[in-house]
Amino acid sequence: MATISLFHGSDKTIVKPDIRLGNVHNDYGRGFYCTESEDLAGEWACKKGCDGFVNKYSIDLSGLGILNLADGKHTVLNWIALLLKNRVFTIDSAVAFNAREYIISHFSTDTSPYDIIIGYRADDSYFRYAESFISNTLSVNSLNKALHLGKLGMQTVLVSEKAFSQLRFVSSEPVYSSVYYPGFIERDRSARKIYHEKISRESNIRDDVFVMDIIREEMDVNDPRLQRIISE
Repeated sequence: MATISLFHGSDKTIVKPDIRLGNVHNDYGRGFYCTESEDLAGEWACKKGCDGFVNKYSIDLSGLGILNLADGKHTVLNWIALLLKNRVFTIDSAVAFNAREYIISHFSTDTSPYDIIIGYRADDSYFRYAESFISNTLSVNSLNKALHLGKLGMQTVLVSEKAFSQLRFVSSEPVYSSVYYPGFIERDRSARKIYHEKISRESNIRDDVFVMDIIREEMDVNDPRLQRIISE
């Protein structure tokens, strides 16, 4: 397989990433979170309104197991199941607790055989959508549309020692919040605008499937009702 370039936005230069320093409560668990977009890495580096650095790496993908959640074979429910498994959610009701357990057990993908995970990034607005979904106030249809219309960005996450061993540092360039922070804010603002102006207004509660419907009807990933919604 090819050697590709990856970028990591940070408040510092990182010559040698260490898998042991990763936060276990990130989207896909402990790992080194990168992107193939240099501009997106710049936004992530400046997301707190401060200047930062975009670190560039090359990685040889030969022999690495890659899980691509955006390959068309996986769905929004596979993605949210991993978020529920790894991120810290506000569980403020019996509905949310049961929904979390059900979605993880029926839709979560086993990531242990893989060295790299490619998938969407759960920025703040999308994390709130996930919380609304397990609280039964956001439907599968609305969640699916929000995910695909929001342009929240793709991330490539190194999750194994093997992947880390094939990563090579190339360079580190300073980036400035005056340039990249407005882009980060606009991405989140655009996601909210798309949801409120396009998705929520098109929602049809009668035909939508909510998480309680999934639990009561014991739906799984192959259920035709979910497949119809997710493929729209």
